[in-house]
Amino acid sequence: MLQNSEFFWPVRVYYEDTDSAGVVYYANYLRFMERARTEWLRYLGFEQDQLLAQAGVIFAVRTAQLDYRRPARFNDQLRIGTRLIRLNRASLYLAQTVCLMDNSAPLCQGEFRIACLHHPDLRPVALPHALRTVLAEYDPIH
Repeated sequence: MLQNSEFFWPVRVYYEDTDSAGVVYYANYLRFMERARTEWLRYLGFEQDQLLAQAGVIFAVRTAQLDYRRPARFNDQLRIGTRLIRLNRASLYLAQTVCLMDNSAPLCQGEFRIACLHHPDLRPVALPHALRTVLAEYDPIH
């Protein structure tokens, strides 16, 4: 679902996502955010396997910065927000938030730089034109 240029994806916390204290293990927030980024691309009309097959590109997280604020717990229903911050020739910058479904204050916030890489040599390459055209509509800088 897209609202004000931010995409939201629901995630439920499963027992396997929690640690011995009964809260979501910190690394699992990265998994939740990765799923939301994949679903965001899908929502925009781009499947990553098709981008690989047709344009020979893959995406890799180049940098990730997270701020953990409050814990999520088993069976919580979460809402992962994904928003484009900046679009470059061969990378995109995204802000992501993890909140409880009731729109409460963020449990975790992150900023990511995602690199577009040519497969199989893993060198940076320009984003495919069709993807760049769609993403440009959501770029707040342009």
